[in-house]
Amino acid sequence: MPPALMDNALTPTAPTPLVPASPGIAARWQALPARTQMLGLVGVAGLVVVLVSLWSGTRNADWRVLFPNLSEKDGGQVIERLTQLNVPYRFTEGGGTLLVPAARVHELRMKLAAGGLPSGAGTASAGYELLDKNSFGQTQGQERMKVQRAIEGELTTTIQSLESVKAARVHLALPQLNGFFREQQKPSASVVLTLHPGRTLDRSQIAGIVRVVSGSVPELAARAVSVVDSTGALLSAPSEDEAAQGLDTQQLQYRREVEASHLKRVLALLEPVVGRDNVRASVSAEIDFSQVMQTAEAYRPNQGADTPVAVREQRSEESTQPGSAVAGGVPGALSNQPPTPATAPITGPAQALQAAGGGTAGAAARREAATRYEVDKTVTVTKNATGTVRRLSAAVVVNHRSSIDPKGKPASTPLSAAEIEQLTALVQQGIGFDAGRGDVVKVINAPFRVESPPAVEELPLWQQPWLIDLLRSAAAPAALALVALLLVLTLVRPALKAVLAPAPAIGGRIDEVVGGNPALPAPPGAVPALAAPQQTDRIESARALARQNPAAMAQLVRGWVNGEAG
Repeated sequence: MPPALMDNALTPTAPTPLVPASPGIAARWQALPARTQMLGLVGVAGLVVVLVSLWSGTRNADWRVLFPNLSEKDGGQVIERLTQLNVPYRFTEGGGTLLVPAARVHELRMKLAAGGLPSGAGTASAGYELLDKNSFGQTQGQERMKVQRAIEGELTTTIQSLESVKAARVHLALPQLNGFFREQQKPSASVVLTLHPGRTLDRSQIAGIVRVVSGSVPELAARAVSVVDSTGALLSAPSEDEAAQGLDTQQLQYRREVEASHLKRVLALLEPVVGRDNVRASVSAEIDFSQVMQTAEAYRPNQGADTPVAVREQRSEESTQPGSAVAGGVPGALSNQPPTPATAPITGPAQALQAAGGGTAGAAARREAATRYEVDKTVTVTKNATGTVRRLSAAVVVNHRSSIDPKGKPASTPLSAAEIEQLTALVQQGIGFDAGRGDVVKVINAPFRVESPPAVEELPLWQQPWLIDLLRSAAAPAALALVALLLVLTLVRPALKAVLAPAPAIGGRIDEVVGGNPALPAPPGAVPALAAPQQTDRIESARALARQNPAAMAQLVRGWVNGEAG
């Protein structure tokens, strides 16, 4: 380089402060220490794991199992009902488990149970289709057992069709009939029921199941059928009321209906008078379920002129004219002679008949009359109706009259005797009181004891169930979020801060960086001179030289850095 050009390049000038171009993020990352890089990578990996755990936990926590192991028929009915309720649902991989939002699991189970879902109808037992296949060489015992299994399966399917029954199992004990035994053993049956949660069977439904089973097996009596629930309780056993009175289910139901109707009448009469909460009543009815048929014959006494009535009369009459020849005498040769020819004179009576043997028969007459007389008879057949009310008993308790005393405090006043008599008369008219059959009505006046509900202590906020459930559900996400925050603050943040930090500003540098290398700092104590036009030309010449011969410029700068003379 010529000395003049070098002098111009080394002449001090007034540089413009410029910020050097910062290197890229990758270069800064590579310039970090290895320990900082490793900690940053570990922090990022841990943060990713925490975020994935939070997402999967939140996704799975929103869904719960509604019904497991649903059949296709029940699953279709449940899905249709969920669609009507606008409830989202989801199936597991096997398709037999139904998932719904966790917040509505219990609500949906109660609603579907009220509608009889799932009904369990898809688990029907094999019935008469067992008889479609007959194996070769089948013995009589195997055939009898197959028929028994078919009957049990059909009965199981029929009982499972009831709304309250979830599953059923029927066992039949069918003895082998044999004509050599004088007394044959009677068949019996046992039914095991599994009811839907929250469902029960009343006495009439249990009696219906017993009737279905007993009517499906020949010579199976209803008392030989036992019905048991899933807890082992005997449902078909007669109650104490039935055992004491010998009434069946229908008779007990009829008696309850009679008592309920009379009780409704009593309350309808008294509640408007004394108030709805001021009366308690009970009605008991004795019902006569005996069925009696009477036959009576009544005969009217045979007195008076017109009392006898002829219902049958028979008459017979025989006569023989005198002088007529009638065969007579002892049978023989003489009596077999022909009679003498009759002669009829012109005047006078006719000659009498000459009998065989020469005899003459005289005139004879015979009359018979038979008359039958009957008296009136009345036959009456009386059949008493079943379910006749034999006796009614009504007990009524009326509360004291409530009032406010002059001091403003509540007070109770007993009813007068006249008011009690009026209420008694109302009850008697309401139930159809009949003193002849022994009905009893009793009305008393007594103060009702009102028990105040026990005071419920309000739980503090930290013991509230909703808060406990919230903390339990949020414990795992909160712990993961804390771990993620620690990873960010301790591992990821220092590495990001080192990579993204701006380059420090360097004072007293040349006006431009040539070739991407930073300029050397100005010597200490140097006073920058004012830029002149000739200095500007020199700077432009230096720039042009750097562009044309960058190697020479780099060698020059290297010499400056090493302290070599120009």
